[in-house]
Amino acid sequence: MMRGFTASRSAGDDGSGEHEPPGQDRRAVPHPPHGGMPDTSHLARLPRVAVIGGGIAGVAAATCLAERGVGVTVLEAQGRLGGRVGGWRTTLADGSDVGMNRGFHAFFRQYYNLRALLRRADPDLSGLTALPDYPLLHSAGYRDTFAGLPRTPPWNAFAFVARSPTFNWRDLPRLGTRAALPLAQVSVPEIYERLDHLDADTLLSRIRFPAAAKHLAFEVFSRSFFAEPTELSAAELATMFHIYFLGSSEGLLFDVAANSFPEALWNPLAEYLVDHGATLLTDTPVRALERGSDRRFAVRSDSTAALEAGFPEFDAVVLATDTAGLRSIVANSPDLGTSRWRTRIAELREAPPFLVSRLWLDRPVRRDRPGFLGTSGYGPLDNISVLERYEHEAARWSGERGGSVLELHGYALPGEPSLDSLRARMLAELARIYPETEVAGIVDERHELRADCPLFPPGGFAERPGVRTPDPALMLAGDLVRVDLPVALMERAATSGMRAANELLHGWGVRGHTLWSVPDRGRFALLRGLRR
Repeated sequence: MMRGFTASRSAGDDGSGEHEPPGQDRRAVPHPPHGGMPDTSHLARLPRVAVIGGGIAGVAAATCLAERGVGVTVLEAQGRLGGRVGGWRTTLADGSDVGMNRGFHAFFRQYYNLRALLRRADPDLSGLTALPDYPLLHSAGYRDTFAGLPRTPPWNAFAFVARSPTFNWRDLPRLGTRAALPLAQVSVPEIYERLDHLDADTLLSRIRFPAAAKHLAFEVFSRSFFAEPTELSAAELATMFHIYFLGSSEGLLFDVAANSFPEALWNPLAEYLVDHGATLLTDTPVRALERGSDRRFAVRSDSTAALEAGFPEFDAVVLATDTAGLRSIVANSPDLGTSRWRTRIAELREAPPFLVSRLWLDRPVRRDRPGFLGTSGYGPLDNISVLERYEHEAARWSGERGGSVLELHGYALPGEPSLDSLRARMLAELARIYPETEVAGIVDERHELRADCPLFPPGGFAERPGVRTPDPALMLAGDLVRVDLPVALMERAATSGMRAANELLHGWGVRGHTLWSVPDRGRFALLRGLRR
């Protein structure tokens, strides 16, 4: 638990880059906030906000509020910040004290708002490091790579097709061009009106991509939403294609955390928040919101931290929890929202389970193994990371022990998977891809079998809750929330948190923070005409 002190009242210190594009794409789009006073000093009483959830969305909301002089208390159920991008310490069988994360995360250069958040505490983004490539491998032997592609659409797509073993130029006349046009001309939210009724698999079948390209280039991306293509909205796939490929010239390569997530990301941001007067309470699960006697909300929690803090009441709340946490708090808070809004929250679904397995091996994998490899056709195994290629702590352990640190991911696992059976299958598929691991001893291992990611099913967009709720003092944030901008995954979480803060600041007459996105519609006028 960390206690804050008096909030800084200075504005303009948010590092958001309100005027200059935040990346290399000169067509990146700013989304200015409502105007207003530079901070809260004009108000008769300092507003207090409870941010419930200390993941990306919650930290983003808390940061943007604290920078404008709002009194912020972050309440996180776990013992650490980071949510699904969190990490912790663990002791291995060999006595090593090492970091363990919830799993691999790619920090794409298109994640303008997330990267602006990280720059608050790390202006040079020294906590991130670039991967030179992330090849994709199919069990039939096909291999694709994104290194060396031009950044600018459509030349990036042409170059990918030209050198991909899964495409043949003879395949192009067979493509369903009419069905493919929405991929090249995405605008948000219009793309959801056109495609949200379809699943991603149906869309890809209508486009008639070659089977190998469909599996390697699209299903790998679809499963990064933790869902099979048959369970994912086609509009989500089209938006993702726009963000990472045809709508942006930032390229498809990405950065990764250069160390375990607390050291690289969350500890610096926690210090930044405390410096801006925020109070951070971990191990503080929230049960319910009730009407306060002095301010709008009273927060109910049974945690020791909450009791010691002598919880104040709050003028506003940002709910930035995962899906299950949001459902639970709303169900236990009968005065929140309208009946329809409460029903929409209750009907939110989680994606199928996923597994993160980290292995500390007693010998190294081959030197030419990439830092990250996406896979298709290898049973439950979706990707392999060789952590000593980019993570400082893993590299140190590898150097001292002469071994390798690997992380395996399996997404969209069917049914109720058993860790024992999954472990055996994951290790067998790993040995198929990296045969040297078959004879390696496992010094120690850690496994995280979870089912706490949101699902974006066909037809779900219209009822997906947005940042604003029926109560102007209550906001939602997180990657589960509807944001009518071309954002996804971690960037959707950061953007929703910042937008939640902007909505509250506007209500107090305080200037918000500029948001950025990749272009919010297709880049090519000719294709827009063809689509019409």
